[in-house]
Amino acid sequence: MLESDGPYTHHSMADGCSEMVFHHNGIFDEIKKTGAREKSFAAGLQGPTQNVTRYTIGRGFSMFGVYLYPFAIPQLFSLPATELTNQFPELESLMGKKGKDLEEQMMVATDNDERVEIMSAFFEKQLTKTRTQQHPVFDAISGIIRANGLMRIESLSTQYFISTRQFERKFKELTGFPPKLFSRIIRFNAALREYRNINKSLMDIALDCGYYDQSHFISDFKEFSGLHPKQYFSGKTEATDWIDL
Repeated sequence: MLESDGPYTHHSMADGCSEMVFHHNGIFDEIKKTGAREKSFAAGLQGPTQNVTRYTIGRGFSMFGVYLYPFAIPQLFSLPATELTNQFPELESLMGKKGKDLEEQMMVATDNDERVEIMSAFFEKQLTKTRTQQHPVFDAISGIIRANGLMRIESLSTQYFISTRQFERKFKELTGFPPKLFSRIIRFNAALREYRNINKSLMDIALDCGYYDQSHFISDFKEFSGLHPKQYFSGKTEATDWIDL
């Protein structure tokens, strides 16, 4: 849940997870790299992404989001995650009438408690229809997330008794990314969570998050956030405004 009484610009960064988003009060414009603006969706899904995207709104707003594990896309929508990587489809285009009906329910709900109930019922119904036997790669993905991206990718296929080729193919189907890229994004997300940790230097953050040196840390950070880490951790950019709302 995120809301503001005034204008706001959101700086969205690389993320190995997905999010269902409902703008029930006000709709953002996406700011293209050219500076042009394009109206965003009222209700949609942000797929796993390695890109930086900016959104803006010139008035107060309220939005409700549901953060999803990477492998939720195949489980909930019977689609490989690769079909939604770096994509932001509207719910109606993704799910047809069912998506439109869900959007309408969320928009007219009286409060966020009701929205939680609506989404819980939706997930239970979807999983009843689509739940399949859990593949060993699920455990590998969960392990990488728990370890903040610090796992030896080369040994994972052996650990789960499948070939490297099978492992990488299934991993990409479930997360939208090859294992090494996914791990880099998860490690980057771990670094983001160090915001407000005033007791750590950039070098400390880099080392604690598994970067071999500061230049490697800076390179990944700039690629996945569009910012130098000094800018982000200064708290003086739009990338951290949502944390302070």
